[in-house]
Amino acid sequence: MWRRAGMELAYFSGYFALKQRKTGGAGVILRFERVRPRDSRAFQPNRWRDITPKFLDRTIRALKRWNFDLVTMDEVCRRAVTLPQANRFACLTFDGGSKDVITQAWPVLSKHGVPFTVYLPTAFPDGIGEAWWLALEEMIGREERIHLVIDRQERRFATGSVPEKYDTFEFLASWMRTLPPPDLSFAIHDLCKRYSVDLAGLSRSVSMDWDDLAKLAADPLVTIGSATVNYHALSNLKEADARRELTMGKAVAETALRRAIGHFAYPFGDPKSWRREHVVMGQEAGFASAVSTIPGVVEARGYTNLHALPRIAWDERVSSLRLLRVLLSGVMFPRVRPSRDNGV
Repeated sequence: MWRRAGMELAYFSGYFALKQRKTGGAGVILRFERVRPRDSRAFQPNRWRDITPKFLDRTIRALKRWNFDLVTMDEVCRRAVTLPQANRFACLTFDGGSKDVITQAWPVLSKHGVPFTVYLPTAFPDGIGEAWWLALEEMIGREERIHLVIDRQERRFATGSVPEKYDTFEFLASWMRTLPPPDLSFAIHDLCKRYSVDLAGLSRSVSMDWDDLAKLAADPLVTIGSATVNYHALSNLKEADARRELTMGKAVAETALRRAIGHFAYPFGDPKSWRREHVVMGQEAGFASAVSTIPGVVEARGYTNLHALPRIAWDERVSSLRLLRVLLSGVMFPRVRPSRDNGV
């Protein structure tokens, strides 16, 4: 609430416009996940991942009206190491390889002639990825109570009311995010077995397959990037496993799509999900860039580490275009100091 109030004040006072020249950097990378029509269900803990096609269209029109150059990730990398240009840039990125990127987002983006990047965890088009956060939402949404074992103890959660459902989802999702992959897989499979959720079917139903991705990759406006194989938080993996996830994700996508994969997204991307050593791994794997979900702007002159690029998440929880304009100005984010290790 206080953050929104601060953004409203920055807009109506004109402070964002006054400071934008100093705080706006070379441009911004916007982060999206799913694009689909609005859902009226009361319990939607993953709604922050969604935007509607209409919302995407509205955002693109606003960016054009504000004279942003809409660019590819290759161009982001170029502008991040050169002198500032007259217009700032905006780059649109989509995480996860959701099927609605091709069915809902692509038509809107094509209509506007806008380039965009899709960051792909390759286990999902292979049909073996596990969208555990969606399975968790499904079971909590329909059950009155949830039982599971945590730290060798049976835990019981009441999920009869909508507030109880949200509290339970937040607790369990946060707990699962900290688990090593084998423990996470065991926990979600145990829950899905108890509450009759088809994890494999659910995961396949929301993901693009390789045929979908081949169609996207044939579009010169589309960049396919990598997001590992299984989309595990790298900080939960041993060093050898993390390196394998980076290199195999890149290799599988390159083989399937018959093109070089030059850009990477850290799974989940928040500061707890990756560390400095993963930045080095991305460089060694041959990626030209790596994006996080840490909010901020991209500076010019090489001030922003290309393998720790910030992104601004933009969804319909805050749908006001004036607030988007404040975010794009950079006034809400700390300044980046010139360093080879920025953002790490």
